[in-house]
Amino acid sequence: MSADSWIALIVLIVTILVLVTDRLPPVVVLGGAVGVLLFTNVIEPDVALSGLSSPAPATIAALYVLAGAATATGTFATLVDRTLGKRGSLIALTGSTAALSAVVPNTPLIAMFAPRVVRWAQRTGNDASRFLLPLSFASILGGVVTLIGTSTNLVVSDLVQQSGEEPFGVFEITVVGLPVAIVGITVLSTIGARLLPRRTAADEDLGRRAREFQMAARVTPDGPLVGRTIADSGLRNLDGVFLALIERHGVDGAEVVSMSAAPDTVLEAADVCCFVGDAGRVIGLHDLPGLEATEQSHVLQAEGAGTKVFEAVISPTSRLVGHSLRTAEFRSQYRGAVMAIHRADASLGGQLGRIPLRPGDVLLVLAEESFGHRWRGDLDFSLVASVNEPPPARRSGGWLVIISTIALVLIAATGLLSLFEAALLAAGAVILGGAITLHEGWRAINLNVVLTMAAAISLGAGVSQSGLAGEIAQLVQQADRLGFGDVGLVVAVMLATLVLTELLTNTAAAAVMVPIAMSVATEAGAEPRMLAVAVLIGASCSFLSPVGYQTNLMVYGLGGYKFSDFTRVGAPLTIATVITSAIIIPVAFG
Repeated sequence: MSADSWIALIVLIVTILVLVTDRLPPVVVLGGAVGVLLFTNVIEPDVALSGLSSPAPATIAALYVLAGAATATGTFATLVDRTLGKRGSLIALTGSTAALSAVVPNTPLIAMFAPRVVRWAQRTGNDASRFLLPLSFASILGGVVTLIGTSTNLVVSDLVQQSGEEPFGVFEITVVGLPVAIVGITVLSTIGARLLPRRTAADEDLGRRAREFQMAARVTPDGPLVGRTIADSGLRNLDGVFLALIERHGVDGAEVVSMSAAPDTVLEAADVCCFVGDAGRVIGLHDLPGLEATEQSHVLQAEGAGTKVFEAVISPTSRLVGHSLRTAEFRSQYRGAVMAIHRADASLGGQLGRIPLRPGDVLLVLAEESFGHRWRGDLDFSLVASVNEPPPARRSGGWLVIISTIALVLIAATGLLSLFEAALLAAGAVILGGAITLHEGWRAINLNVVLTMAAAISLGAGVSQSGLAGEIAQLVQQADRLGFGDVGLVVAVMLATLVLTELLTNTAAAAVMVPIAMSVATEAGAEPRMLAVAVLIGASCSFLSPVGYQTNLMVYGLGGYKFSDFTRVGAPLTIATVITSAIIIPVAFG
């Protein structure tokens, strides 16, 4: 191998190792890899900037605006209510979710659907864990039906174009993606449903933990705390517990008003102080002069003075990852009190404020009503939903979202405009039409996904220019020498992509594998688009772990799943996907 190939190989190995450790966001790791290749003169500046100049990141940004408009107007949200609670509700839910995921990015779609599934399960006494994992898998399957289904599809198409081929059309991959989705939904609703065990969903577990971790105490009328601020009374610096809120009777003595426990709040006689913390530590509150314990549960039922309880799922790119609530200064930064933490497949003990947070952790947050508006759609949280509250009323503009989505697909499919131009037109239409404001549209864009796409495209182009892809292609081509032909090449490329997807992210796996697949096609004399589609399906269909795909991580904590649940249900789904793809791809693209 040449010196450039060796450098690229070392950079690629280090990139994979860093991504596996999950210590840094993928956008930082991929961008750093591109920077190393640039400063070692392996790639030229135009290659390093190819991701930023590509229309793919801007296209997915426009699609996020369209998805944000769908969320704001509740255009597709009622679909969940119509499919659940009926005979065959699982297949109806997964089928409709897959259909919508073909044209709406699946991450905001799951953020819209998952809370409704949880609330429905609460109302009807059903098990939310029986639906959340299939919901995520269905959105992934639907994402491979059209080119605009996922950001990974656009990354693959862009890298194919950089290799000298034509980019994929909107429906070009449908000939493979649709059968894969149909077979996948069938397997998911039959075999998968039987393999999925019952788990305690996060909303049930958090409620139990919150009761264990909270206690209410009343300020005695003649005690030393009356007339003192919370800061002066020392109630903010207790060992293992903290003061979450205060309940106070109104002027007429009938209405109970809940208020945040600000440091300058002056305590009054008969105030009820709600403490949250380690169950073993709250016993010590009985010894505090001026407080007397009550027998009522206050935190979960607090409804006054604009306070609500929220579930917030920590995203992989959150600033909270690796920090505790205390070191992250959660209460001051986010203006909310965390009452409990749920971690899938793990038991948390000790003080809440000292537990290092991980992606997928579900926080039960007591905060003002504005908490949901401020942090819903923020990069720190994959999902923010109010507990035990009906969804917000629909905003007008739903039909505009539907018309814009249909127009986007038709205009791009017929070639009147490029996909990039059609997406910008649709995003502009929903903003100008009032379905979503300009500020809301900006907040709807997941900049982490956009920048990760740009970095991945640049890295993929760099792997190709360095010559490393051609060297690896000669090794991968061994599958063709065993006499399996195109089928062997498709299976080999898909399996390699699937492994990388579970270890890294789907976008990173696509960035690494597309240049290799293109070189394999050249060496073997095969159709390049055939292997590119194999990479596309393999990178998108991540079913074996909760960390390979964002939507899996979103439902991981909410459903109370174990890591092995994804492998148990995802294994037959992965096998079915590989077999279906191996049969259809060589015929359709060979």
